[in-house]
Amino acid sequence: MTTAAQVQTGSLGLTSIYLPALAEITRTEQLTKMEKLFEIRLKNGQELGHQPGQFVEVSLFGIGEAPISVSSSPTKKGSFELAVRSVGNVTKALHQMNPGAPLGIRGPFGKGFPVEEIKGKDILFVAGGIGLVPLRSLINYVLDKRSDFGRVIVFFGAKTPAEQLFLDELAKWRTSKEMEYLETVDRSEGSWKGNVGVITTLFPKVTLDPKKTVAVIVGPPIMYRFAILEAQVKGIPDDQIIVSLERRMKCGVGKCGHCQINDIYVCQEGPVFNYARIKNLKEAI
Repeated sequence: MTTAAQVQTGSLGLTSIYLPALAEITRTEQLTKMEKLFEIRLKNGQELGHQPGQFVEVSLFGIGEAPISVSSSPTKKGSFELAVRSVGNVTKALHQMNPGAPLGIRGPFGKGFPVEEIKGKDILFVAGGIGLVPLRSLINYVLDKRSDFGRVIVFFGAKTPAEQLFLDELAKWRTSKEMEYLETVDRSEGSWKGNVGVITTLFPKVTLDPKKTVAVIVGPPIMYRFAILEAQVKGIPDDQIIVSLERRMKCGVGKCGHCQINDIYVCQEGPVFNYARIKNLKEAI
């Protein structure tokens, strides 16, 4: 009989989902005042083996561990990237670490975005604030396999221009012929000349074919209700709306119950969900 502790995850070849694989930081980049990007390589030379939308547990020895979304596409080989906001003991300590520092990785865990199901579809990405971190994995996956997908539209909203993430990539997206990129900020600062307003103000700016469009929405909890409503106004069916619910996850293996919504464990059955499945689930949105 196979127990939970014997299940293998990803391609790490672990004999236990509770034991971290050794890894090291190879590069860091300060994204904003609060967010930092970490490029990480597994010591055994293996690929992480994740799907866009999955997460890993990052262990800092002697300090603790935290669940963090993988921000790079699985098409990126040799290493993977995590964009981390400094908010707790583990993430604050991680922000102080430099290239060469060791850490542990468990995972990848959870259910990622349904990449096979959305092939051939037009994709509308809606990213609010730090929601761009997990969504970036799928956006770059789609761009790396561009011929497999239809029209690609990306909405990105941040509170202020200073809180925009991945500035080099945003600059490329603005002029890319492979996608349509629209951005907004809640409050204008300095030399900002773009759209000012919440992310839902971008929806009227595009015309969609709702029958063949999948909306992928990731952002702060307050954004979901209104962004989903705007997608519905555009005629996108509920079963073509995908969301990611990173709800108080902790252990990653369905043991601690921190992420439980009724009978659903987000770390196991999510964090990615089809909206049609959870729209009537109390406290999900």
